[in-house]
Amino acid sequence: MHNFANNILVTGGAGYIGSHVVKQLLENTDSVVTIIDNLSTGRMTTIETLKTIGGNRLAFLHTDLKNFSEVEGIIKSNSIDAVIHFAASIVVPESVANPLKYYMNNTVNTTNLINSCVKCGVNRFIFSSTAAVYGEPAKVPVLEDTARLPINPYGMSKLMSENVLIDSGKAYKDFKYVILRYFNVAGADGKTRIGQSFPEATHLIKVAAETAVGKRNKMYIFGDDYPTADGTCIRDYIHVDDLADAHLKALIYLENNESEVFNCGYGHGYSVKEVIEVMKKVSGVNFNVEISGRRAGDPATLVAGNEKIKSMMKWQPKYNDLEYICKTALEWEKKLS
Repeated sequence: MHNFANNILVTGGAGYIGSHVVKQLLENTDSVVTIIDNLSTGRMTTIETLKTIGGNRLAFLHTDLKNFSEVEGIIKSNSIDAVIHFAASIVVPESVANPLKYYMNNTVNTTNLINSCVKCGVNRFIFSSTAAVYGEPAKVPVLEDTARLPINPYGMSKLMSENVLIDSGKAYKDFKYVILRYFNVAGADGKTRIGQSFPEATHLIKVAAETAVGKRNKMYIFGDDYPTADGTCIRDYIHVDDLADAHLKALIYLENNESEVFNCGYGHGYSVKEVIEVMKKVSGVNFNVEISGRRAGDPATLVAGNEKIKSMMKWQPKYNDLEYICKTALEWEKKLS
């Protein structure tokens, strides 16, 4: 057991990725975890499930990060010594239609959270960022020093938050951070206790699982004329439990190392058609798939270069298996239905 932070604040801990990180903190450390979540996309049933794992080491506070003074009070009264920050708006088309929501919720609220941490002496900050900060990268796999050129307000709101963190790390000598840039997160807890409950999801594996269990009567492939082997987009899909493990490794990393940025992925991708075929195989259902037009802003291939996180953080993925990812997503979807 490493010298984990005693009191960890997890924002957005009732959500998909946040809840899997909380689960691993409760199962693998002695830390006391406080969750802040406004339940806009997180679920109270997820909190209840996590409480069966963590008991009195888990506290839940139903509040919003925009309540600046309340958030600062929570950090002080719970003697927080590390923050893992997930809470954010994440739907790209919505960010184009309603950019101010994204700049307020993602950038302004993150800036205040960092400010509260600096004021209260919290010096470890793990930030949930995204491959969207890269926009449409010219080279694949994408490395951490690839130019950050987001093509939508969601990506830009995360990039601005990254810059606030980077500048704060330079200015306040004790303040350290790890920025984790996610690629395509999928799957669910292997024991089917928690999973992705976000309504009207746009993630391919979630949509395919919903179609396999009959929640949708068909699904769409958006474009089959890309410059790839089968004409469909290629993405790097990482199992949510491997991603959660990266957050725990990041806390360990900051014990003896300086601030850093890491991509989170497996270093290889699968096409949309390949994912659908695997979901059909694990479900035994030949569900209906139609070809539709391309969506704006979808790069043909997006794969994470992951040598840095493997070498510097000693992160070793355990679930680099598309069948397992699809199977856990499917089992969770059956439980939700």
